[in-house]
Amino acid sequence: MSEPVASPAAGGALHQLHRAVRDEAAAAPDEVHTGPVTRETQIIAIYGKGGIGKSFTLANLSYMMAQQGKKVLLIGCDPKSDTTSLLFGGRACPTIIEVSAKKKLAGEAVAIGDVCFKRDGVFAMELGGPEVGRGCGGRGIIHGFEILEKLGFHDWGFDYVLLDFLGDVVCGGFGLPIARDMCQKVIVVGSNDLQSLYVANNVCSAVEYFRKLGGNVGVAGMVINKDDGTGEAAHFAETAGIPILARVPAHEDIRRKSANYEIIGFPGGQWGSLFGELATNVADAPPVRPRPLTQDGLLGLFASKATGRDVVLEPATMFDMCGREEVVRPTLEVVYDAV
Repeated sequence: MSEPVASPAAGGALHQLHRAVRDEAAAAPDEVHTGPVTRETQIIAIYGKGGIGKSFTLANLSYMMAQQGKKVLLIGCDPKSDTTSLLFGGRACPTIIEVSAKKKLAGEAVAIGDVCFKRDGVFAMELGGPEVGRGCGGRGIIHGFEILEKLGFHDWGFDYVLLDFLGDVVCGGFGLPIARDMCQKVIVVGSNDLQSLYVANNVCSAVEYFRKLGGNVGVAGMVINKDDGTGEAAHFAETAGIPILARVPAHEDIRRKSANYEIIGFPGGQWGSLFGELATNVADAPPVRPRPLTQDGLLGLFASKATGRDVVLEPATMFDMCGREEVVRPTLEVVYDAV
């Protein structure tokens, strides 16, 4: 039996398909969007070093936005599950991860009321994470968002969705908003210390990396928390090409009220104008393409006595390690005696 022969028409169609695929692969990605955000819901991811004040900033920011008439959803994406603690006066709300596990054992489905709670117009929830040594925090975040999607996350009618992410961790789950274009823009929270600016710079590097791959997430700016006026964070923002959205001073009243789980970001309060301006800046700031600093550039923001840049690296010797001089052997080859 002879082999079937493709018709000229079929061969021409296959050739056109191959050409179309090649043309698509050769096409450059669209220019990265840097204009104002136009989607009805702004999804904003906030990153920063653990303990730098992300949760404090977000609780007060979300509260102020709600007081300005906006519908706001705050989602804690930190395994510590403490993003909403200040908002709820120190009370911990059930996390999506733990509720999901309990409901699964009972053969029940997770409902909105099981995981989402509200105060004065702010809606809030915690994704949660595994206990120490019992799982991957990044995988927990991915699982949490999968549950949110089942609950209709993309159909919820919020003006703003604020995501609180730990910037110290670099595994996949914590980079989800940047890598998968889940948000329109990123905000970094930092202070005038090297470690928080190192994290902020890492986040900028991640944004720049994925933008080169065609991503659309940009950095809207930086919140300088616990600002003592030394200027390193402001210098970083200027060098990285991102605006400063707010400077929260290192003030004893703020520290004390934050420790007591008190909201300070409300109209008419002592700090109301500060968080009112932050709310406006967060809403209006366009996502821009950052210019991450090199390690030397980051260290250059600080005096050498603060970073150890004057230290000379001295190589260790075998005598240091073993208390004896190194025996130099000409070769590692094993030579067997002839039998």
